[in-house]
Amino acid sequence: MATTYDFPSDLLAGQEELHQVRAELSALLKRLPWSVAPLDGFSDSTGWRKVERPASPGWTPDEQAEVEKLRQREHELAVFVTTHRFWTDVATPERVDARTRLKHASRRPEAG
Repeated sequence: MATTYDFPSDLLAGQEELHQVRAELSALLKRLPWSVAPLDGFSDSTGWRKVERPASPGWTPDEQAEVEKLRQREHELAVFVTTHRFWTDVATPERVDARTRLKHASRRPEAG
């Protein structure tokens, strides 16, 4: 029988926000130019696969600030989740399973 964990609401909220922040950061990085600083494009076909990049205009100061803000919040949430007092009550051999279940837990009930 699978172990169930009674995660505290603040831990669930922190994990959920961490998922959201990571999704926002990922989407933002996909939209931004490939280089933070303005750089010329290049093409290299001498390696095991061809690599090409168009010229990059670089990131604006606002874009850099937004990335930094999201990275900082991601770091804060990751520290909060991994050092939460809840983990001291979970037996060491069970922590990996509990952490995995937390990552997939949701505070919202399943629609069905």
